[in-house]
Amino acid sequence: MTPTKDGGTPTPRPKTQGPGHDPHAKTAETFDRRYAYGIIALMAGMVMTVMYIEGMLTPSLPQIKDEFGVDYGQVSLVLSAYLVTGVALSPIAGKLGDVYGKKRVLTFVLVIYAAAVSVTGFSPTFPFMVGSRAVQGVGLTVFPLAMSLVREEFPREMIPRAQGLLSGLFGAGFAVSLPLGAFVSNTWGWRWTYHSAIPLVILLTVLAFVYLRESPYRRPNAFVDYLGAAFLAGSLSFIVLGLSQGPVWGWTQWHATSVLGLPLGVPELFAAGILLLLPTAYVEVWYHRASKEIILDPRLLGMRNVLVVNLIITIAGFGMFLGFQAITFLLSDPTSVGGYALDTFHIGLSFIAFAVPMLIFAPLASILITKTGTKPLTIVGSLVGAIGFLLATQTHSLDELLAAMFVTGAGIAVLNASVINLLVLTVEPREMGLATSMNGTFRNLGSSLGAPLAGSIMSTYIVYAKTQVPGVPVPVPVPYPGSTAFLYTFMIAAVVMAFAGVLAVFGREILGKRAVRGALASDERDPQETDRGLPSQTKEPAVAASRSS
Repeated sequence: MTPTKDGGTPTPRPKTQGPGHDPHAKTAETFDRRYAYGIIALMAGMVMTVMYIEGMLTPSLPQIKDEFGVDYGQVSLVLSAYLVTGVALSPIAGKLGDVYGKKRVLTFVLVIYAAAVSVTGFSPTFPFMVGSRAVQGVGLTVFPLAMSLVREEFPREMIPRAQGLLSGLFGAGFAVSLPLGAFVSNTWGWRWTYHSAIPLVILLTVLAFVYLRESPYRRPNAFVDYLGAAFLAGSLSFIVLGLSQGPVWGWTQWHATSVLGLPLGVPELFAAGILLLLPTAYVEVWYHRASKEIILDPRLLGMRNVLVVNLIITIAGFGMFLGFQAITFLLSDPTSVGGYALDTFHIGLSFIAFAVPMLIFAPLASILITKTGTKPLTIVGSLVGAIGFLLATQTHSLDELLAAMFVTGAGIAVLNASVINLLVLTVEPREMGLATSMNGTFRNLGSSLGAPLAGSIMSTYIVYAKTQVPGVPVPVPVPYPGSTAFLYTFMIAAVVMAFAGVLAVFGREILGKRAVRGALASDERDPQETDRGLPSQTKEPAVAASRSS
């Protein structure tokens, strides 16, 4: 790339049909507009349905806790069980999509998900429900597979808007799931939230099988790291169980109970989780030395943007679920202990204050991102989310809490819409299934730890209030999370959200004016240079995309 004679901005050299040429890459002239937008519509339906099914139970957690007679820490397993499974299955599903085809794997995933959703609503016991929710975690693999398929069908300059739209639909899923799920739960019971979702999942499964085309990017000889996924899931399961049971068994109590004849306590659970990381690390290193691809591929993680995005997603998911869990019980607590005494339906309505800004700011961020770049919006989103959680620590009325939720939702929307583009525009399409699935692993890792930690904090800082209990003639003291529990939870969430913004500083910009300057400077240094954090075949399109905006 050389400057023009008049000193103007140089234009990128035309791309040659060399080794880096991608014959399947879509351009503004060659992509199938009708099919591409059809995929967006179908994936939007999948995202909204999965988010509805996963979000509809959030307002019902107090109801589930009372029905099964469990405590605050244990009921958090309803949220974390499917996340633990998602941690293990996301990279497996992504790699299988690279091997056998993303459409085939996505259809298979939807069939299993539909079966798990159908069963969960009939759970006779709490352990059965947690187990079925764990199987239901396969639904989380829909997101990376959907992102990969969308990435393949749009030209590069349109990807940020397409990804931003999908990110905005996370908010739409919450907007539908929380009030609608709360209404169904409050009227007919939480089980009917599952029964009502069964036809939607079946319909989406049929549409995916009939409408979707198979991905042209296939890697039939790719290695699938089942062993690494099993070790990682086992390690995380022990740690999550320890977090949820700490307030019940005691954080330092060894041999607190007996499970299948084995004495177990929280120290044993934490020790088992940490020890399982050792064979996980050994297996990963051994596979890597054998030149095989593993669940946490160090080659991809060695790329700056991939590592930065995965770390941001991990701690953002941790902070988000930490806050959600606390807000749910703060809204349901009686006023005598500082809560707002809302029923299930009104808890769901309150979460609209979080969902609506996601619908507004995620699409807005996807429009601005080609001008501002990904890093500034990621930093702004992280800091705004942190401010929202800090505001939640200072609320004294329901209106103030709803305002804090609105600010938090706006920040998380901007963060999600911007940071995902830092990943999908860096990684080559043939590795997109692995990269997005690995990203899903990190997202689920943070989320699966956030919910049980919130439950642990709320179970630790308990206050008692006299409450009328059905079947008891006089009010009796009932334990509730105290104001200290909510204060600590929101403060932790604010800190981790702010830290996500700090991490974004270390990413390499791929859109906006800074990306153009970086590409020009790199080209002046060495026309053949390949940046590890930004593959050489993506630099020139980044310049073109920025100019076209």
